[in-house]
Amino acid sequence: MRMVIAAVGRLRQGPEAKLIDDYLDRHAKAGRALGLPPVTITEVEDKRGGGMASEAPLLQRAIPEGAALVIMDERGQMLSSPEFAQRIADFRDQARDIAFVIGGADGIDPELRARADLAISFGRMVWPHMLVRVMLTEQIYRATTILAGSPYHRV
Repeated sequence: MRMVIAAVGRLRQGPEAKLIDDYLDRHAKAGRALGLPPVTITEVEDKRGGGMASEAPLLQRAIPEGAALVIMDERGQMLSSPEFAQRIADFRDQARDIAFVIGGADGIDPELRARADLAISFGRMVWPHMLVRVMLTEQIYRATTILAGSPYHRV
């Protein structure tokens, strides 16, 4: 099993990068015993500025074949942390890789969005893409702790 975050844009060094590294490191340590692999991040960048139509093939190449496709989309479902944890556990139990996709400024191409197994929203507000990465990695770590029965997540 693999867990991948495929994201449009390059993350610069700074507080967001430190938070992401911290949450992914915590997840890697806690997830091992649960059969959850470390998360890798693949960044793609359309240097021609063609928008989501040009970004889609770049994102597609970053998604492992047969992976459960989870897109971050403002029109997606708003899940609780325990519901998100259960979805990750379900994909793990189905022996499927998981690819989380964060699109560019214009969102995710409709054809790629239509293929998603799950679309998740962090609310109706629009979030900067770098903060979405932070929130996603924190929720992946939180899901790991929920599955492990850790007190990190309190109801």
